[in-house]
Amino acid sequence: MILEAYHPAPVRLFSSVDRQITLSFVTDYPTPANASRVKTTRMAGFLSRHHYTGRVPAQTLADRMRQNLLSGSPGTVAGKSFSALAFTQVLQLLNTQLAEYDDAIAAATAEHPDALIFASFPGIGPVLTAVLLAEIGEDRARFPQPEVLLAEAGLAPVTRSSGRSRSVRFRYAANSRLREATMWWAFNSIKMSPWAAAAFRDARDQKGQRYHRALRGLAARWTRILWRCWTNHETYDPARHGSAALITAA
Repeated sequence: MILEAYHPAPVRLFSSVDRQITLSFVTDYPTPANASRVKTTRMAGFLSRHHYTGRVPAQTLADRMRQNLLSGSPGTVAGKSFSALAFTQVLQLLNTQLAEYDDAIAAATAEHPDALIFASFPGIGPVLTAVLLAEIGEDRARFPQPEVLLAEAGLAPVTRSSGRSRSVRFRYAANSRLREATMWWAFNSIKMSPWAAAAFRDARDQKGQRYHRALRGLAARWTRILWRCWTNHETYDPARHGSAALITAA
């Protein structure tokens, strides 16, 4: 909000304000006057200096920045830029701490006997592995059937029957942390697994399901596969996953 008030150019350059590249730009060019001197060559140098990993060329970023430059009174710019730099330092500290936290999670998770099973699935990173391990646990007898795990994660709907009426509803009584983790897993897998992307598109286009319903269905399918691998103490092998192997071959 502070940047929008006096210097919206950094907000428009990159995908989010809390990205390190955005915070670096605010630190190097905290005012519109500073940013107005950035042309294509200087922008390219800035991107190289801060190891920019995006795919937007320097020329496009420079043009985008010039389109969003504002001008204000010296007092307004001085006050707003001071606040913007203060919040930038806070966000940079938080980013550093989050990175250290993720590294600690990855190191602790790697020592778990079931970590390789969970990490072998597309879309499950160190953080999701830690959450799934914590919520599912190590006791195989707790989930004798995949349906029990689906119900725990809130991925199986609730069917209610009374006389001639029958309704299928969303399951509210569930482990919300496990449900959120499996949904994030499904979302990530769409980008990494051709089978997951095809299953999600089929649910949306052919079955007419809404976005979250289709994502929940994909999460349920992945969870069934995870249950089988977890029960058998085996890592995920796409070659043994019949429908995934067919789509990959195609």
